[in-house]
Amino acid sequence: MMSDEYLVECNINDDDDEEEDEEEDYVVKKIYESPPPPPQFSSSTSVDIRDPCGINKHLKVEFSDVLAEPASTRSYDRVWVYSGIGFESARLWSYRCLSAICAVPLSCLCGCLFALLACMHIWCVMPCIQVCHSCLPCVRSLWMSLVNIFIAPLLTSAARCCSGVYVLFSKE
Repeated sequence: MMSDEYLVECNINDDDDEEEDEEEDYVVKKIYESPPPPPQFSSSTSVDIRDPCGINKHLKVEFSDVLAEPASTRSYDRVWVYSGIGFESARLWSYRCLSAICAVPLSCLCGCLFALLACMHIWCVMPCIQVCHSCLPCVRSLWMSLVNIFIAPLLTSAARCCSGVYVLFSKE
């Protein structure tokens, strides 16, 4: 569907030839301009917000979430500071190196997996469901016949046998 910014109002005036040329140029420019990229691929938002839905909130791990010293036993302050720096650096650079190695192949694998799932859903699952929906009235009438022939008389006779049973509760 085309957005409203690409629709151009064309006024037809036979009086001014110059205005028509300007309007035609404007129409041609608007048609051949490329649309802006989707927000997930634009450079300003993809760098700032990479998890807009908050899928990986549980992975926000800091040094204080993993290591902590009680008040009774403490190491030297410099050891604690350097340990924090080492932890953050190792976490950051390990993630960067692993993502540089694994991100593109795994994203391609995930894309293929989702494409396979979409293909299976479109070409296998939904046709089977539609066939079941089209055959369901026949199966329903067969099932109702079986219920009316075998199960309904059995349960009706059991209900008539049990209808004479009365249960009284008394407080004694």
